[in-house]
Amino acid sequence: MRVTALAGGIGAGKFLRGLVRVIQPEDVTVLVNTGDDIEMHGLHVSPDLDSVTYWLAGTMDRERGWGRRDETFRATGELGRFDPSQAWFNLGDLDLATHLYRTNLLRAGATLSDASALIARRFGVGSRIMPMSDDPVATRVTVVADGEQLDLHFQEYWVKRRARDEVKAIRYQGVEAARPAPGVLEAIEAADVVVLCPSNPIASLRPILSVPGIGKAVAGRRDATVGISPIVGGAPLAGMADRLMPVAGYAVTALGAAECYRGLLGGWVVDNADRDLAPTIERELGARVAVTDTVMADDPKAENVARVALDLVR
Repeated sequence: MRVTALAGGIGAGKFLRGLVRVIQPEDVTVLVNTGDDIEMHGLHVSPDLDSVTYWLAGTMDRERGWGRRDETFRATGELGRFDPSQAWFNLGDLDLATHLYRTNLLRAGATLSDASALIARRFGVGSRIMPMSDDPVATRVTVVADGEQLDLHFQEYWVKRRARDEVKAIRYQGVEAARPAPGVLEAIEAADVVVLCPSNPIASLRPILSVPGIGKAVAGRRDATVGISPIVGGAPLAGMADRLMPVAGYAVTALGAAECYRGLLGGWVVDNADRDLAPTIERELGARVAVTDTVMADDPKAENVARVALDLVR
């Protein structure tokens, strides 16, 4: 069985750990959000690509949820002593090596797809990890802070300002001109199952689906597409989906998360806490619903979620 997963962030990483216990890693392709990508200190940083790579490689920091295990932050700490305003993005020392390697490859003429494949190989990841596009796309957030309207890169809103501002709008700068990375559409078409990982629908998966051609390709595979709700009991397990979903017009519920993917889903997995929403989701979205424990505290629990998801549509 070949599986293509759309992914971004911690929830996707946890799920993918379980997926490759069910499916051979070589049969899994992961299409990753790059709307979070940012240049820091002259380096190209790809948070979601790195997160997916580290989780699949088993080098992630499970407790923190992001970055490398046994990481140190001496360089960032020293930078902060020079100038705290330059050290708001907490880059680990081991993580810096990844960004340096990627940036040098890009400056030498490699594409982001090329660099992502080489990094995955360096970490011994058997699955294929692909950016949604080799073209630049930036998730930007319009906020109101102290009565002033600001246009911020997503990382400035989430990391630098700690999501404290009222969000008024979200946009994906450059997405209209972006093209799917080579092999992305083919991976969706060739998959036996397409999975929408339990990632932030607005900040992680919608950027991928907004790249021209990708949303249409997933819609064309609706009967084979299954998603896992990132919302449990009316709250996200991680991240700030509860800050962004209402701005996009969706309730912060398992039903609201499913509505983000209206027209794309053949199946939807919700947590036991949201069992009562299953009939409404099936009726309003025409998707089969499975109910299980979706809190992936360890790899065996993630494996169970993966099995339940695949069983819905295979």
